[in-house]
Amino acid sequence: MILDLEPIFNNEGMIREFSYELDLSAQQLSGVKPFTTPVKVSGTAGNYTDIVELRAKAEFVLEMNCDRCAKEISLPLKVDIFHTLVTHLNDESNDELLLVNELRFDLDPLITEDIFLDLPAKFLCKEDCKGMCHKCGKDLNTDSCSCKKDVDPRLAALAQLLDN
Repeated sequence: MILDLEPIFNNEGMIREFSYELDLSAQQLSGVKPFTTPVKVSGTAGNYTDIVELRAKAEFVLEMNCDRCAKEISLPLKVDIFHTLVTHLNDESNDELLLVNELRFDLDPLITEDIFLDLPAKFLCKEDCKGMCHKCGKDLNTDSCSCKKDVDPRLAALAQLLDN
């Protein structure tokens, strides 16, 4: 979505609301395309003394597999977004302000980046997911397996003493 910032930067106190859907269905995450429905983005852009504050939220559902047990899961997520936009910088090293060279600003790349930066490191079906047995492949959340635990090769000699 292209946001026209000229009237906002030129009118102190002006606030403009926006709402749209962002299609991320082509984006991949861990080899999967998890965005099966559009991302709902809504927010405001407001002028506060020569700066524009961009506040938004992005709501979406990720269709993924659990990283531990490989079950298909749907994760509803919400990302809060905040950026300060300016037309000029006094300090070039300031990375908290976002410099806007043109007064027509494309929100899509910024929103997409914020979504990907806010995603969890692991996708789990539940917090205490036990995963799968790495030997037999049983889902340890539903059954326990009878596989013997591997013995550390450095301790194999001690394990033989215990067996005797």
